[in-house]
Amino acid sequence: MKKILLRVGLFLLLLIVGLLVYLKFFFPNVGNAPIITVEITPERVQHGAYLANHVTVCMDCHSTRNWKKYTGPLTPGTEGKGGEYFGEESGFPGKFYSKNITPVNLKNWTDGEIYRVMTTGVDKNGNAIFPVMPYTYFGKMDKEDVFDIIAYIRTLHPIENDIQPRSINFPMNFILNTLPQKAVPLKKPAKSDTLAYGHYLVSIAACMECHTQNDKGNLRMELTFAGGRVFKMPNGNVISANITPDAETGIGNWSKESFIARFKTYSNIANLENMTPNKVNTIMPWSMYGGMDTSDLIAIYVYLKSLPPIKNKVQHFELNVIQNK
Repeated sequence: MKKILLRVGLFLLLLIVGLLVYLKFFFPNVGNAPIITVEITPERVQHGAYLANHVTVCMDCHSTRNWKKYTGPLTPGTEGKGGEYFGEESGFPGKFYSKNITPVNLKNWTDGEIYRVMTTGVDKNGNAIFPVMPYTYFGKMDKEDVFDIIAYIRTLHPIENDIQPRSINFPMNFILNTLPQKAVPLKKPAKSDTLAYGHYLVSIAACMECHTQNDKGNLRMELTFAGGRVFKMPNGNVISANITPDAETGIGNWSKESFIARFKTYSNIANLENMTPNKVNTIMPWSMYGGMDTSDLIAIYVYLKSLPPIKNKVQHFELNVIQNK
């Protein structure tokens, strides 16, 4: 009997080791980086800057945010330097740091390698990146929009900033390799098709990722856009809002004008509120989204109002209670 149990144990051990080796060396499997050369034109750079700063908000994570101000606006002069920390304190399975995407770090990357990491989650060296960067959403972006962002980041001011290596907890260090997937780029709808264009903007901005509850890494699709996802902040929690058109708990009673005003309120960094210990900041980069074109905000509004309403009341902030001893 003992020999049988020993053999079964050895078999299971070999099976587990074999599986881990398979995950480590045969994934990610998204193919080679495409051979592309992005022409850096003023038009591409301008549109890429708009997308990276106000729609896909790449600069949100790849720069330094000033958390002493409400909404954590970008600190001027840090564009692309990287170093933002995402750790266990905030629910991540390890320690992750946003990369330096200025020419200091990307000078030896091809345009195809940048395209692949943005749209599939696999870097220059074939390593899977953690999906705090929403590459599954960027993978559906129109190729021309991705090219515009690449053109823009190629023009960023070079900043020397050595980034700490990441540390990934077990078993995520193996699971991570299975997450990247091949890009499936979509054609950007015409702006005149307001509903479809709004859907496209909401997709590439990854709105669903934050405004849908997450259960052990999986979005609760029955509550899509209904809010309730908890983000841990230093002095409390911020909970994402319900942005479905439910009249009681969502944006059902919001007018187009009030929706636009909600974003534009934070467009002037000088007017942002200073944070104090008795207030919880928001992870939502309002000051960056506040720079979005009004026509784009209208398209987003039209799309969100077309969604099925979901009743889900959300308490937006939870302040930590500090007891004096």
